[in-house]
Amino acid sequence: MTTHNGKVIVNQTISADGYSAGLNQTEDRPFGDDGGDGWGGRLHSWMFDAAEENRAEVDQIDAASAVIMGRNMFGPVRGEWDRQWNGWWGEDPPFHTPVFVLTHHAREPQPMKGGTTFHFVTEGIEAALAQARAAAGGGDISIHGGATTINQYLAAGLVDELRLHIVPVTLGAGMRMFEGVPPLNLEQVTARAASSVVHVTYRVPPRSGVTPSP
Repeated sequence: MTTHNGKVIVNQTISADGYSAGLNQTEDRPFGDDGGDGWGGRLHSWMFDAAEENRAEVDQIDAASAVIMGRNMFGPVRGEWDRQWNGWWGEDPPFHTPVFVLTHHAREPQPMKGGTTFHFVTEGIEAALAQARAAAGGGDISIHGGATTINQYLAAGLVDELRLHIVPVTLGAGMRMFEGVPPLNLEQVTARAASSVVHVTYRVPPRSGVTPSP
């Protein structure tokens, strides 16, 4: 019997010039110099300050059956896990599903309230995707970022759908989408303009010479 696999979906907020975070990222300002204040900064104000206007897109992000993220998105700790860090999101993170964190340093899974468990994957992007597929049970997998992690999955031809939330600000420097990614012939599926962001969904067709994700 063939097991149905859900889609591998990128969800990423970017500036108009393609950056997912500005320079000078700190623990207090994880998205760096992006022209805004507070934890989410200017880039993510559409999720917090205008959540009701963008409820459909927030609900889409929350509907994933498993999540993949890079270590830089998980937190500011670098190198060995010499500090107990369980993410930016408090004791009850918003994912409510297994989250697979790419890292070079092994760590035991970290269960949290609300159904989120952080799993730390040291074997690379394909291993993280395989574990996420097993956990998702046929549901969709969301790659939450940051840009470096997303670019690796795009370059490897492992993404089915790209959902970009484009904010009308330019940053000029920082962490940028599509760096090191071969040219993509994207197919636009939907586009919706809200007051502070444009939501665009693209299908990512398989590239010649790249085996599609199973």
